[in-house]
Amino acid sequence: MADTVPEPPIELVPAEEAKSEEPLPKLSAAEFRGYNRMAEHMDYFHNHFRETWNLLYTACENNKRPAGMSIRQFLGVAQDFVQHLTMHHNFEEQHIFPILAKRMPAFEKELELLSQHKQIHKGLDKLEDYLENCRSGEKELRMTELKGVLDCFGKVLWQHLDDEVKQLGAENMRKYWTIEEMRRLPM
Repeated sequence: MADTVPEPPIELVPAEEAKSEEPLPKLSAAEFRGYNRMAEHMDYFHNHFRETWNLLYTACENNKRPAGMSIRQFLGVAQDFVQHLTMHHNFEEQHIFPILAKRMPAFEKELELLSQHKQIHKGLDKLEDYLENCRSGEKELRMTELKGVLDCFGKVLWQHLDDEVKQLGAENMRKYWTIEEMRRLPM
């Protein structure tokens, strides 16, 4: 087994303010892939959240569960959505955002992306409570009520899913990181 030399850690020195608004040189296809890697990875997870949201929301709009799906299964899908999105955001906040925030203002605490997380989680808490009340039999599942809960955070959720991927896109990432640093960023 060959000895491997570990990559040196990324120096997390705050980036200087943009010196000018001059356009950056065109990226090669390989450079674009390197800079866009995190956006593509994030979009993969976000697409799962979008698909699940659409399944739940469509059921609410049609006032019926998807064909062949029991109430128990439907509630399970909704509860999985809450748990997976919560885990996803916790991971981002603990492991990804602190590194990105060293150079990228959008990932700093109390700015847009983290504020969106807080708004989304207020809605997820309401959704989790509603689902638990339905699951326990305390409430009957009513699609119009579920739609109201989803509506209280849907707009910010969808905006967030798009904003985060946009921030991680190649053209933005290259303003803050070198291609070598991108290879060492987590995710």
